[in-house]
Amino acid sequence: MALEHAILVSLLEKPGSGYELARRFDRSIGYFWTATHQQIYRVLKRMENDGWVEGRDVPQQGRPDKKEYAVADLGRAALSSWLHDPIEPESVRHDLAVKIRGAAFDDPAALIREVERHRHAHRDRLAHYLAGEERDFTGAAAGAAAPEAPPDAERELQHVVLRGGIAYERMMIGWLDDVLATLARFGPGR
Repeated sequence: MALEHAILVSLLEKPGSGYELARRFDRSIGYFWTATHQQIYRVLKRMENDGWVEGRDVPQQGRPDKKEYAVADLGRAALSSWLHDPIEPESVRHDLAVKIRGAAFDDPAALIREVERHRHAHRDRLAHYLAGEERDFTGAAAGAAAPEAPPDAERELQHVVLRGGIAYERMMIGWLDDVLATLARFGPGR
């Protein structure tokens, strides 16, 4: 996937400025596709030059004007084309897994702190995902749709991606617990 596609999806969900897009990447879509603020601004400019997005100046009181972007017809067509193209299943590149295998040739127990650090990060991300799910999809504030209401594709597809993130974090925590139990069997200096 190209950053352009992630930006198009985000702008179709809600038009916004480059700053607002960067904040969205920090809060949500960035968990699945990362980009720096500089990359987002650079790609937005290219997308505007290519006619994929349209920018308009929005006056603000007490602050400089901002430029808000929305998806143009060419951008919608590019996203549609990309959505219909097949993609290959992703190959996993996992530095920690290579370190764990390599620990057999050093001191396996020396990796315990690093694995615990990764487990902590995955636990925090899981908590963040679960809080977002409660807030946006399952809690009282999310509201229940009437049974006869037509399905809301944007909402349901956002939720299924979030559920995938939740399942992934749970899987990682379970695997890291297994790694920690295995590493604990080896004393320092083996």
